[in-house]
Amino acid sequence: MNKKIVVTAAFLVAITIAIGAFGAHGLKKLVDAASLASFEAGVRYQMYHALALFVIGLTPFISEKLKRRVSWLFILGILLFSGSIYFLSLQDVLPFSVKGIAFLTPLGGLLFIVGWVMLAIGVLRSK
Repeated sequence: MNKKIVVTAAFLVAITIAIGAFGAHGLKKLVDAASLASFEAGVRYQMYHALALFVIGLTPFISEKLKRRVSWLFILGILLFSGSIYFLSLQDVLPFSVKGIAFLTPLGGLLFIVGWVMLAIGVLRSK
């Protein structure tokens, strides 16, 4: 078990639940339906990857090196993909423009994809 990854994953899941609750209860009156749907997509992808980190941290046949690499890709993916979606969804209520960060969303998505492919190849190569 990789304790750091499991603990990080647990905190990310807790944060995701709090962000999701904020979206479900606090945003309905502030943003339109399309922005709320985007926000929820960010929450969903954050939860998927936080749970994946939890499983990766507990899986004994994945090397520590692979766990670290995939974990960093997923964490950075969460920050860029979900984080940019959160800000973009809130752009109508923020006192500053966030349109310039839109390029971060696909970059975060790419990090997710690279992490999953790296994980698949690493597991296939493991003995």
